[in-house]
Amino acid sequence: MKAVIPAAGLGVRFLPLTKDMPKEMLPVVHKPTIQYVVEEAVAAGITDILIITGRGKRSIEDHFDRSFELECSLERNGRQRELDEVTRIANMANVHFVRQKSPRGLGDAVLLAKQHVGDEPFAVMLGDTINVSAVPVVKQLMDVQRERGGSVIAVEPVSRDKVRDYGIIAGRQVADRLWAVDDLVEKPAPEDAPSDLGITGTYVLSPRIFDCIERTPPGRGGEVQLTDALRLLRQEEPLYGLQFEGARYDIGDKLGWLKTTMRLALEDPELGPPLQEYLRSLIAR
Repeated sequence: MKAVIPAAGLGVRFLPLTKDMPKEMLPVVHKPTIQYVVEEAVAAGITDILIITGRGKRSIEDHFDRSFELECSLERNGRQRELDEVTRIANMANVHFVRQKSPRGLGDAVLLAKQHVGDEPFAVMLGDTINVSAVPVVKQLMDVQRERGGSVIAVEPVSRDKVRDYGIIAGRQVADRLWAVDDLVEKPAPEDAPSDLGITGTYVLSPRIFDCIERTPPGRGGEVQLTDALRLLRQEEPLYGLQFEGARYDIGDKLGWLKTTMRLALEDPELGPPLQEYLRSLIAR
């Protein structure tokens, strides 16, 4: 299975930080956000990855490429651990890139993968969402898709005040943590939401989604919404929502980024203890 990682957004919520730096390259503890996403795909057995970029995103391509000058410098200075890490990043997957030339929404970005993906199911993993789990979240979806066919999307319960920030599913529970999706609503008002199960940014999709995207008219702001295309897809084949096992960290805004960085740093065996001590000293002041 191949993976598609949309990473073409403008990162407006992070300005001015993202004026010349992709949101997906924001550091979270030891590495940029998008590296967590690629590593999850690789851990699930996916080694063919297409990243959808846009103008100003060249640093993403450079990050997953070889850097011979850096590697030579590290080797000369005996920095073997760092050398091993930068070469591992460059070699862990076959990473390809295509540009979305104008910001026309997530659906349009996924459509750009049509030729690369072909006629097989494929994964879509947002470039600003970090999943932490014993079994990669995308692997959990892949297993359901292989067993039941159709398409599978990751969902999780969201609080009432956050409903308007998500696509929300309506459906019938058909197994433990698994729903057959009857409808999807993009960012509803809390009183209009059909459930509290929000779409979290990881998908395993049938190639029929491409035809559905092509038939989806642009919505607000001229953007083609993937959620709208999934509504069409559901009418033609099964669509499931899996409440995955694990934790998801959303890097969609500054507060989410800071919370994620703090949480993962506290869990790091090297950084966690001194950081915890520092935070205690701040609280004691």
